[in-house]
Amino acid sequence: MKLLRYGPEGQEKPGLLDAEGQIRDLSGHVADIADDVLTPEGQAKLAALDVASLPVVQGSPRLGACVGHVRKFIAIGLNYADHAAESGMPVPAEPVVFNKWTSCIVGPNDDVVIPEGSNKTDWEVELGIVIGKTARSVSEAEALEHVAGYCVVNDVSEREWQLERGATWDKGKGFDTFGPIGPYVVTRDEVPDAGNLSMWLEVDGKRYQDGSTKTMIFGVAKLVSYCSKLMTLMPGDVITTGTPPGVGMGQNPQVYLKGGETIRLGIEGLGEQSQKVRRA
Repeated sequence: MKLLRYGPEGQEKPGLLDAEGQIRDLSGHVADIADDVLTPEGQAKLAALDVASLPVVQGSPRLGACVGHVRKFIAIGLNYADHAAESGMPVPAEPVVFNKWTSCIVGPNDDVVIPEGSNKTDWEVELGIVIGKTARSVSEAEALEHVAGYCVVNDVSEREWQLERGATWDKGKGFDTFGPIGPYVVTRDEVPDAGNLSMWLEVDGKRYQDGSTKTMIFGVAKLVSYCSKLMTLMPGDVITTGTPPGVGMGQNPQVYLKGGETIRLGIEGLGEQSQKVRRA
């Protein structure tokens, strides 16, 4: 299934994308794409529905973040060796874990807003893992059982605040609008190998990132297991897994967002995002 949320900001309704690319309304069956709806039992109830009987949503509504009520938005840094190299940082021996504040989460096509005074706002296409089952200290062998599905994430980053304003990356990662998620959660049964998906990102039509999840240092099972040893993972939590090379910071000379650009990005089988960039 491809599960999504549509409608005005703060008033999103649950839906799914049918085989013809139409949005079908799920609000007669669930309140949101969140919490217990993402558990194996919740997914089984949705999978049992007759999709053809669900109301078709007319027009082209705004898409919200594909997961509601995200408790934790966990991010992994330097998870591609070639991105670590372009960042001038060593390949990590263990996953680099930081936070993106949940208040940064927006829809996949909402505007990205450059913070006041920023000159180093950057882009990062990433695979997002959506947790579907509570996980505490799970092994790698059982980790995938705790994954509801996957989505596209743009891990928008302010590099000055991330790297030059103290020792914690979190400061540069959680500004408002810095977490576009979606367009939908693709359930795990439709993604046979999340470790071999092509991914790309363009700014104003120029392709900067063109990679694959197969070059991740730490794969999905490792990351879910590792994070579950640091904290209890709950249904609806999102782990964004790092980016391949091609970020603005890695260009020579460096390229950062100024406002007025259009960012487009996507991951094989998980859909695409498109954001207008503007200044605060």
